[in-house]
Amino acid sequence: VQLVESGGGLVQPGGSLRLSCAASGFTLNYYTMGWFRQVPGKEREFVSAFDFIGDNTYYSDAVKGRFTISGDNARSAIFLQMDNLKLEDTAVYYCLAAKGLWAVITGATDYWGQGTLVTVSS
Repeated sequence: VQLVESGGGLVQPGGSLRLSCAASGFTLNYYTMGWFRQVPGKEREFVSAFDFIGDNTYYSDAVKGRFTISGDNARSAIFLQMDNLKLEDTAVYYCLAAKGLWAVITGATDYWGQGTLVTVSS
């Protein structure tokens, strides 16, 4: 199983970024995928999840209404469209995959990407 993130960068407050996570080595139909983020010195926190079985989406309260997660089974990828970015969104964003929504929300999986840095700064 391999997960590779891309799309991070530097953006001003109020701006947008789109993260991508390309998956390989497993069948997406049986997995839920999602995003966590981590600020240095703090624990990783759940951001969003996407369920390929029903195309269901889930968000933390911190990003609800600003971030949109989507998935493309044919491309074996998920995406995170981040709009109206705030200073507090600055973090390393990690893609993850697990069998089951709860496992993604709690981060109870061995399948993580290497992370991509998002910096929101004026």
